Amino acid sequence: MEQQLPRSNNSTTRNLVDHVATGLAVLSTILVVTPLVAIFAYLLFKGASSLNLAFFTQVPKPVGEVGGGMANAILGSGIILAIASLMGVPVGIAAGIYLAEFGRNTRFANVVRFTADVLNGVPSIVMGIAVYSLIVLPQKHFSAFSGGVALGIMMIPTITRTTEEMLVMVPNSVREAALGLGLPNWRSVLSITLRTASPGVITGCMLAFARVAGETAPLLFTAFGNSFWSTNLNQPIAALPLQIYIYAISPYDDWHRLAWAGALVLILLIVVSVALVRYVASRGTLKGAA
Repeated sequence: MEQQLPRSNNSTTRNLVDHVATGLAVLSTILVVTPLVAIFAYLLFKGASSLNLAFFTQVPKPVGEVGGGMANAILGSGIILAIASLMGVPVGIAAGIYLAEFGRNTRFANVVRFTADVLNGVPSIVMGIAVYSLIVLPQKHFSAFSGGVALGIMMIPTITRTTEEMLVMVPNSVREAALGLGLPNWRSVLSITLRTASPGVITGCMLAFARVAGETAPLLFTAFGNSFWSTNLNQPIAALPLQIYIYAISPYDDWHRLAWAGALVLILLIVVSVALVRYVASRGTLKGAA
């Protein structure tokens, strides 16, 4: 009996530590989720009343006219984000594959890795000024293309580092099995390793997409904004963050209400886009299952 008492005490201590750790984890989760829920609830309270059919079908009205919407800004954001994704996702994934599979310990890989980490910390307005100097000034006009390039460059480092980390986590036995079947290394990486890590890679792409979707500063120097319908990639174009910014700093109450509605729509579009991609990734060929 005397020898069993320490075991009982140890068991009680372990259970106590387990409950405390679980409680702290739950508390941390609540602390993380609470600000998001509070922000979303406040956006609903301030912006839901201004949402109507005109908001999604009409362009902004001049000052003094009642009504109007942000349909052109919603379309413009979709075009700019499509350009950014077409540029940022392939380049970011390709760079991550190189870092994880072909250049783990090379000097060039270390330079690429360091550059990606530095770009992750560069303020977005600096990225906008850089693209303004490289694209807008030589062309002598703002454009949707330059806005997409600015956001695409911002996506690359996040996708690169996430892709690298996800590929490194794939067991070497998976690679060895593929090579043992006679597959060339490049085919093994694309068809086996990358597919195994695809859920994590897709998550990284969505994180990068969500980060740039609400950026305003780079678009001020590149896309510039437009009060009318425009789908020309070589001309200024409207975007939701730009329209929200313009309405928010105005002295008009009607524009303030539309700014809140635009912020709510922007959040909903991001949430819906990320949820749809995650749903497709968990059920379709992107799942990564054997």
